[in-house]
Amino acid sequence: MFEIIERKMIVPNLHLLTVHAPDVVEQIQPGQFVIIHAGEGAERIPLSAADWNSEDGTLTIIFMEVGTSTGMLAALKPGDQIPTVVGPLGKPTEIENFGTVICIGGCYGMGSIYPIVKALKEKGNTVITIMEGRSKNLLYWEEKLSGYSDKIIKLTRDGSYGYKGHIKKGEDIIRELGVKPDRVIANGCTTLSYMTTQEYKHFNVPIIVALNTIMIDGTGMCGVCRCTVEGKMKFACVDGPEFDGRYVDWEELAKRRKQYIGEEAFLVHHSGCGGY
Repeated sequence: MFEIIERKMIVPNLHLLTVHAPDVVEQIQPGQFVIIHAGEGAERIPLSAADWNSEDGTLTIIFMEVGTSTGMLAALKPGDQIPTVVGPLGKPTEIENFGTVICIGGCYGMGSIYPIVKALKEKGNTVITIMEGRSKNLLYWEEKLSGYSDKIIKLTRDGSYGYKGHIKKGEDIIRELGVKPDRVIANGCTTLSYMTTQEYKHFNVPIIVALNTIMIDGTGMCGVCRCTVEGKMKFACVDGPEFDGRYVDWEELAKRRKQYIGEEAFLVHHSGCGGY
């Protein structure tokens, strides 16, 4: 069993969860994920690592409360225990001295991009971090990200903080600054990853996106997370979760993600989770 050290809502509908998992923390690297099971009646959920502390063996993740299983996670309190924290899983982010790297985080991705930003800066890169959200009250960890970023750009779609706009506005700002990136990395929902790929591909540099696929076992056995990259079948759990977005079959990915919407809606409706 794994003890919950902290669980709190950090912005509306996004929760921080810190769990004691020293064996996972001992090996985890930026870009990797874990699979968490909240207990009986919950699904096993893949969640990216947002931070960890090797001294006390704690792992922190940021997750969105969207259904039955995440609702159960959101109800946990310090001292509670969960049966499963499996990891680290997936391939870590490639960290080298690339030059100038644009890191984009939206929603839970503002958390999962943090260890990547930190590692890139420690390798000597110039790191420009873009935080994206609908409104100011949905942005978080600005101070943590600023500590390892040469520049922070805040985007809110309602203009309540920083620049008004979406990912396209971020690209406009980068161009106005005269920056030529050597790499772009985006963490967040499928829409953010797709839009980043479309808006930044003219730079002709790798655009690394963490694919948010349906996943069950996380070890390549079930095949549910399969996607097509450069015309070849890949498993996001073992070949990814990061791929160059320029070569992802986004249409196929979108169709596969919609396969179980009906079942998910039914489970949420009958789960009894607060707020649904």
